Amino acid sequence: MTVLPRLSLCVTAALLLTDCAHRPSTASLPPPGQAPALPAPDPSFDVKRYSSVVGWPQGKRPVAPEGFEVTRFASDLRNPRWTYVLPNGDVLVAEASSEFKSEQDQKEAIASGKVRSQNLGNSANRITLLRDADHDGAPEVRQVFLEGLKQPLGMLLLGDRFYVANTDSVWRYPYTAGETTLQGPGEKLLDLPAGGYNNHWTRNLLANADGSKIYVSVGSASNVAEHGLKEEERRANILEINPDGSGERVYASGLRNPVGMGWAPGTREMWTVVNERDDLGEDLVPDYLTRVEDGGFYGWPFAYFGAHEDPRMAGQRPDLVAKTLVPDVPLGAHTASLGLAFYEGQAFPKKYQGGAFIGQHGSWNRAELSGYKVVFVPFRDGRPQGPPEDFLTGFIADAAQAQVYGRPVGVTVLPDGALLVADDASNTLWKVSAKR
Repeated sequence: MTVLPRLSLCVTAALLLTDCAHRPSTASLPPPGQAPALPAPDPSFDVKRYSSVVGWPQGKRPVAPEGFEVTRFASDLRNPRWTYVLPNGDVLVAEASSEFKSEQDQKEAIASGKVRSQNLGNSANRITLLRDADHDGAPEVRQVFLEGLKQPLGMLLLGDRFYVANTDSVWRYPYTAGETTLQGPGEKLLDLPAGGYNNHWTRNLLANADGSKIYVSVGSASNVAEHGLKEEERRANILEINPDGSGERVYASGLRNPVGMGWAPGTREMWTVVNERDDLGEDLVPDYLTRVEDGGFYGWPFAYFGAHEDPRMAGQRPDLVAKTLVPDVPLGAHTASLGLAFYEGQAFPKKYQGGAFIGQHGSWNRAELSGYKVVFVPFRDGRPQGPPEDFLTGFIADAAQAQVYGRPVGVTVLPDGALLVADDASNTLWKVSAKR
């Protein structure tokens, strides 16, 4: 097999634009439905380069574009991976991390470098409430909202019911506005396939506009179905359920690890960011942001970015290869793009309004680090208008030594229009505000 030379990190091809720090590109996205130029797959590719988290030095913080300021909203949390804002402005923080089946598994992970935070393997399994009632940017109330969970991530409030997506189930609890700790008992609505390959344990939640449907994201159990397709039942999908947990159906499939989900402003179209597969090359396969079609198939594990057949699955499902949809926006290979928030506030300059912020947790399987930042994709009339550009950077401390200060993941727009960024590796929430 002929393998194309590795692409330069600052080419103007859309799939790699996010590797050029502080250099927004003028390049265009591929036409809708047309895949970007991709290098040839290399199934022999096997690179592991885990980053080491050194923490943020005193006075150091992430870097935002001119006209913005970055402040520390909360610290000393325990793997704050995801955030959710209640109608009264309270911020909920899902504190959870990867877990190990045994002490030996944890020791091996530490020895290999896979463990990048002292908290990994010891998940907090809780949701913490932060309240900044005086709006000074420093929450004066910090309270355990809900605990005894199993690797929670997705949170959702519908009326007076609060929903939580654990790695293995969806639960519902009674909620009274203003309470800082849930008082009533919960009920399990739905079992989910638990855990997953390389930390695909996260399950997110999203409701439609009238609250009549809930969408649940479930990542794959493997890189490319190496454990057999039986292990992938109900996985690599976005599921749709009724608010009582009934009526489950597959809304969209072939999504290796969809985590962030949202509705494009002014539309009824769902979008998601997807963490794509490994071991096909330094620049394959790009993670992506895409519009999610009801009934759409996005390729995993048989194909990627349209009818690019994965050589490891050659000849198995040519019918599915042929029907694979092309994602809308490539986000760079191995960037671990997970967080997604559409900006519906008014505080940021007009160019950001209606666009998408994406948290890139960062690579572990690429010779040169990629991700480790928050990128922005401009939208107009519900459609992306250009490739991703850097928004919040400075997380990499020393690229040559693979040292990072932290790792951004969940992103949420606050009521005052600021952007809240969860940095789970440094146990910090960063607030990005437009200067007045």
